Amino acid sequence: MSLRQRVVPTGRVDRRDLLGAATAALLVNLVGASGVVFTDPNSQWFQSLQLPWFYPPTWAFGVVWTLLFTLIGVAAYLVYMQGTDSRPVRIALAVFAAQMVLNVAWSPAFFALRNPPLALGIIGLLWGLIVVTILAFDRVDRRAALLLVPYLCWVGFAALLNGAIWQLN
Repeated sequence: MSLRQRVVPTGRVDRRDLLGAATAALLVNLVGASGVVFTDPNSQWFQSLQLPWFYPPTWAFGVVWTLLFTLIGVAAYLVYMQGTDSRPVRIALAVFAAQMVLNVAWSPAFFALRNPPLALGIIGLLWGLIVVTILAFDRVDRRAALLLVPYLCWVGFAALLNGAIWQLN
């Protein structure tokens, strides 16, 4: 049964949907946060880097990523609820999983390997896969696709930061 089919006549969403969406958001936050193991903005290496003038305060990254991963989780839940017996849903979720792998791969490339050019390549691929994910999600649920747009914008900004750091150093 889809999310749209379970809206009760009063306009309220079924509690199972809220729990499912919250669970999906939590899972995506956990997966996304796994890259934090490699991230150390206080490391001697990172502190030695020249940062661009538009680099946000360090605390902003945690806030923004938590919000984005929550939106991403809800989007994935909306797609999943359309039924995994549907080929477009399976394709959308497979592309979603691939972009999450690239998302997590960025942190070790940048911070652990200290390789901004490699990280920029990864984030470029990530940006492209997010576009593909948006298109795949749109075939299943337009709301899910729209929930990924802020993520695409932030990753574009992150790519700009990554490129500027590479250029400055």
